[in-house]
Amino acid sequence: MGARVVVAEDDPKQANLIKVYLERDGHSVLVVHDGRAALEAARERRPDLMVLDVMMPAVDGLDVCRILRAESDVPIMLVTARTAENDVLLGLDIGADDYLTKPFSPREMAARVRALLRRSGAMTSTSAQVTVVGDIEVDAGRFEVRVAGKPITLTAKEFGIIEVLAREPGRAYTRAQIIDLAFGFDHYVLERTVDAHVMNLRRKIEPDPAVPRYVQTVHGRGYRLPLP
Repeated sequence: MGARVVVAEDDPKQANLIKVYLERDGHSVLVVHDGRAALEAARERRPDLMVLDVMMPAVDGLDVCRILRAESDVPIMLVTARTAENDVLLGLDIGADDYLTKPFSPREMAARVRALLRRSGAMTSTSAQVTVVGDIEVDAGRFEVRVAGKPITLTAKEFGIIEVLAREPGRAYTRAQIIDLAFGFDHYVLERTVDAHVMNLRRKIEPDPAVPRYVQTVHGRGYRLPLP
């Protein structure tokens, strides 16, 4: 079972990116866009973890952190563009459990969330999500892909691609969607680069890369994993 997470972030694009990555780990995620809503959600839903942007309208993330720490021991991760050492120390001093500065890797953020949840006891290491699509197992916790039980060594980008496709078998993802979901803040990835990574991925997992069984091309759209 995943954890209940509240994400308070006033930038809709940033909030959605965090939500996508946490949901890929099996968590139930509620997104709110200001500090007052974050406090209400914390009190009503009693989440297992809070992700708070520092710069938010109504009540900023630091004040939300102070208030919540006086009321509960819920794990709190602060996310902010402030990188000065004093800002980081202030966040930790008022009770935050972790502090992540922007821009950040969504994969790193998800890993830190897993670590916080394990330390808090809300989630054990065995609850990391393993997605199974036919012969393919995508183990996010171990950063491992197995095909018919055989572990396959993939690069980070190859793993990111198959992890995205495995979320919804049968759905065709465009190259732009794969870049956004699999690579996050790596803005140097081009759409044609996705094709190169897919070609390498097929060489590793397909019985016959020339006739792919798993990572299929949807002409005019992108790529998909077939329904099992």
